[in-house]
Amino acid sequence: MSAVLKPKNKVLVCDGNEAAAWGVVLSRPDMVAGYPITPQSSLVEYLAQFIADGVLDAEMVEAEGEHSVLSVLQGAALAGGRTYTASCGQGLAFMFEPYFRTPNLRLPIVMSIVTRDGISPQCVWGGQQDAMTVREVGWIQMFCETVQEVLDTTVMAYKIAENHSVMLPVNVNHDGNYLSNGIVRIELPDQDEVDQYLGDKDVNWHVALDPQRPMAVDPLTGGSAGTGPALFTRYRQGQCEGMQNSLGVIVEAHKEWAQRFGRSFAPLIEEYRLEDADYAIITIGSMAGAGKDVVDAARNRGERVGLIKIKTMRPFPIDAMAAALNKVRAVGVVDRSVCFGWNSGPVFQETLAAMYYARERIPCLSMIGGLAGADLTEVHFERAVRETAKLLAGPCPRQPIWLNAQD
Repeated sequence: MSAVLKPKNKVLVCDGNEAAAWGVVLSRPDMVAGYPITPQSSLVEYLAQFIADGVLDAEMVEAEGEHSVLSVLQGAALAGGRTYTASCGQGLAFMFEPYFRTPNLRLPIVMSIVTRDGISPQCVWGGQQDAMTVREVGWIQMFCETVQEVLDTTVMAYKIAENHSVMLPVNVNHDGNYLSNGIVRIELPDQDEVDQYLGDKDVNWHVALDPQRPMAVDPLTGGSAGTGPALFTRYRQGQCEGMQNSLGVIVEAHKEWAQRFGRSFAPLIEEYRLEDADYAIITIGSMAGAGKDVVDAARNRGERVGLIKIKTMRPFPIDAMAAALNKVRAVGVVDRSVCFGWNSGPVFQETLAAMYYARERIPCLSMIGGLAGADLTEVHFERAVRETAKLLAGPCPRQPIWLNAQD
């Protein structure tokens, strides 16, 4: 990331949840709905305070639960309003029915997932199990590495979601505890420039509710009679096309952001010191910082290692990942969640799938760490680098390596 502080920009010292809230303020939504849940709670509390203080001119809906939160926003989006919410963990589970419905209706709602591990055993700490569990529902998903990236990506999410070739909801995911509560210096962009970047609101040009023009929304489809299955199939086909269209839109949104605000982030995946690497570790979210530090240290020792960081998880950037895999002879994937069906991490499985489109199959090792808020430190990434280096000369284990098992 590069930063150029422009004269109108303000400097703040805040945590990731407040940064996300400021990103919402800059995006000027018409309605915010929320229900607090750890570690997301302070995010919606910041927004409620901003609205109460007149910093944000939006309607705040304090619903009785997460199911109602997203149901309320669906109505607002159908009426043409720009909307926002945030959730995680069990709140996201309670929200699942309207969460599943939102992309099916092609509603460009933006929602932060302040990622949290699953229960049971009882856990209120960070992990990525919640976001990874819902990754196939049809939302665009982007994961942030830093607090500044949380703010900037929240604004970019509206430009991506509301693009006419996309029209899908976007999750901006940031790690619970590490980014949600981590306090750092950030730059707050100028409101006028953000307004120019986003342009006029154009939320529901294709099916806006109008009392003078009543219509049915979400008609019953399927079954064996009439055109039900064909109509349903066209809906699904359109969703998939919108997801694929979003890859180019995400790239362009990040490119324009860098030009306007002087901060650049890799839109799909980041290749870190990969130009002459023999092997690489793959990361996602805030863990990438520690991973990069260890890669730098290994480079200083003469080891040819790099790092691949995933920013966009859905739709998965197959071509970008395949191109990165083509540059190395082995990879080790560090996950902060579990894929129970494959005894591995989900990012590991995504990497294996992308490898089908690479020139050849290379050794790929699954490593899992950072569950239930556990630290992923340089010590853990040093082990990840060592274990991945072994793949250059030996067999690849089928069992995952659990990085925090003996901490």
